[in-house]
Amino acid sequence: MTSRDETIRAFLDKAGWGDATRRDLAGDASTRRYERLTGPKGDAVLMDWPRAREVAVPSGEQSYSQIAHLATDIRPFVAVCDYLHGRGLAAPEIFARDLDAGLLLSEDLGDDLYGPAIDAGVGPSGVALDEMYATAIETLLSLQSHAAPVSLPVGDGTEHEVPHFDDGIFRAELDVPLDWYFPHVLGHEASGDERAEYHGHWTNLRPLIDAGPRTLFLRDFHSPNIIWLKRNEGVKRVGIIDFQDALIGSRAYDVVSFLQDARKDVSVEREQAMLALYVARAKSDLTNFNEEEFRAAYAALGAERALRLIGLWPRLLHRDGKAHYMAHMPRTMGYLRRNLAHPALAPLRKWLDANMLPKT
Repeated sequence: MTSRDETIRAFLDKAGWGDATRRDLAGDASTRRYERLTGPKGDAVLMDWPRAREVAVPSGEQSYSQIAHLATDIRPFVAVCDYLHGRGLAAPEIFARDLDAGLLLSEDLGDDLYGPAIDAGVGPSGVALDEMYATAIETLLSLQSHAAPVSLPVGDGTEHEVPHFDDGIFRAELDVPLDWYFPHVLGHEASGDERAEYHGHWTNLRPLIDAGPRTLFLRDFHSPNIIWLKRNEGVKRVGIIDFQDALIGSRAYDVVSFLQDARKDVSVEREQAMLALYVARAKSDLTNFNEEEFRAAYAALGAERALRLIGLWPRLLHRDGKAHYMAHMPRTMGYLRRNLAHPALAPLRKWLDANMLPKT
């Protein structure tokens, strides 16, 4: 049987990169691995992603990855990457692909991630941080100016059916704070009544999230996955990675993911300034844009996202032994409070104050 390394070597030889120097890059999931290649042709990144094994679940049930529509192989990445290229955005150019083997050779976008620039307060070569934020907002507007695709070609004659942000994902994410924050931070399991009341509030809020035209959203558009490409112009200065789990849903999703970055502080002043920029541009650039609908969806999705993270941080601590993620809890709580200030979320805010937040 051919070993994985032999398969990779054969793939690189066929692509003309067999003489390149290889070194490991940090992976972002248990079944994904990355290498940085340097050779006569320049720099490239190898993605090694064998298809994930199905997690055993009781008959008739779905695994979390199935419920959440998480990609299990390289095909969704390729499909979305090609789509983004076709829309003039700076996803990595794909040099070579072997879909069956789960191997991809693509452009190296470099190391100028948004995260270190946010920490430093200034971008590469002295570019203003506000310019980097504004260009990322323009990137989202450019993406949203196109109708949401129903399916995307993978390049081998098959199609990737783009999933929707459906009720299965929604409810699974809502359960995360109930399953982990309540027992591990508040010290007791969420009761059946508490679960029913909590989900009931979100049933009432769901129409806010569903209001307005649908768009393709990248799902993880935040500082670890955005790279500043100073050599380019316009929206091509914003390099995008980690988009294989893209969904169809609200225009507000990626905007709130970016402006309420779970891992980096975004001041109220910067968030509001960039929201104002987005709204002003959306009124002229996007069809059927309604500011009131958008701001309500932004607050609702922001609160939903913050609550999921408030449950995720204790899960990473207690299940996975990753204590450092708890450092993000105060920031996440702050974002939650910002979103709960929206009048449409007043009933949820009252419930959280009575059942969850005062005990923090």
